[in-house]
Amino acid sequence: MTDFQSEAPAPANRVSGIGRLLIAVYGVLALAATGRSFVQIARAFNEAPLAYSLSALAAVVYIVATIALVKRSALWYRVAWGTIGFELLGVLVVGTLSLVVPGLFQHATVWSIYGSGYLFIPLVLPLLGMWWLARHPVSPAGSRA
Repeated sequence: MTDFQSEAPAPANRVSGIGRLLIAVYGVLALAATGRSFVQIARAFNEAPLAYSLSALAAVVYIVATIALVKRSALWYRVAWGTIGFELLGVLVVGTLSLVVPGLFQHATVWSIYGSGYLFIPLVLPLLGMWWLARHPVSPAGSRA
């Protein structure tokens, strides 16, 4: 190859703009949910085991979703869809149950009342995540466009 020939173009950086913001929000929510669930479980797990276990599950989902959004392979793309889909389902189910059967959740979870304790970010975030994933599918080479 001579100096005048160009190498193959580098893949476009999909972690820019709204993608970077989305990943940052997922990361912050992962830290917040992890901290909340750790404190809840350490201090008073026996008071509300279901609620605190759901907070821990939400933390794991946010951690995995954050990692999956950053990674570039087809496998991680599918993991991102799975975790974000699970997150939306969890927010909708727990949010609805926390309104319809409030006694089921003695204490709030990350997803209670559709994430009201987190300014409803847990309700909006998976919708934005799914939109972003749909706009940045995996290319034939295996990295997201």
